[in-house]
Amino acid sequence: MKTAGDDRGIAESLSNRSFRAFAYGARRALTMLWPHSCFLCGGRSGALPLCGACAQGLPRLPAALCPICGLPASAGLPCGRCQRRPPAFDASFAAYVYASPLRELVLAFKHGQGFGLAPWFATAMGSALGICGADCVVPVPLHPRRMRSRGFNPACELSRRVAATLGLPHLPQAVLREVDTPHLAGLRSRARRSAVRGVFRCEADLTGRHVLLVDDVMTSGATLDALARCVRGRGAARVTTLVLARTLRVR
Repeated sequence: MKTAGDDRGIAESLSNRSFRAFAYGARRALTMLWPHSCFLCGGRSGALPLCGACAQGLPRLPAALCPICGLPASAGLPCGRCQRRPPAFDASFAAYVYASPLRELVLAFKHGQGFGLAPWFATAMGSALGICGADCVVPVPLHPRRMRSRGFNPACELSRRVAATLGLPHLPQAVLREVDTPHLAGLRSRARRSAVRGVFRCEADLTGRHVLLVDDVMTSGATLDALARCVRGRGAARVTTLVLARTLRVR
């Protein structure tokens, strides 16, 4: 039997959710309207979130990368890791190395303090991708519990802008995250793979399509590999991953 306490709990939950949604929208609007100063140094940056000097100082990827996982590899050939244990995706692209000061920008964005960075991030990602021939764009989904607490999905904020830039269908509901996995930071590759195994369910028929998976950061690649396996199971013929930043050391 439902009690008054239950009603109060539901009302408080709805109120908190509405407040988070309002705060999220307000922060986005202010970020769009407020004159820009550089997010890193505080100097003038015109219409951009970073001044030219700070943008040039962001950590760049080396020229020779494994075309599959995006880690450094001699002559840009597939690395030994991908030859021994190929991931479910076919190619990977990233705009930057996940290191300071980009790490601080990413963390600010993920925690809702840098919404104005999203369009700039997406532009950098599109430049890193170039022409890949994808048919649709799918973000790495959040579990509903995580979505409620955070109020937004950083990967989706990036993917919808990337999709708009490329003129591709954006499919944020194509894949669901059925398991709220623990934070993967600090885990080794094998533990990460185990933690994300079977956590996704694809709701869309992707038969014969080239799917572009988007996330903010790739560390070991375990999450994107699990997501790639999921969309492969629904018929995807080719899978490419695109992230803002890539770590260069995988344990």
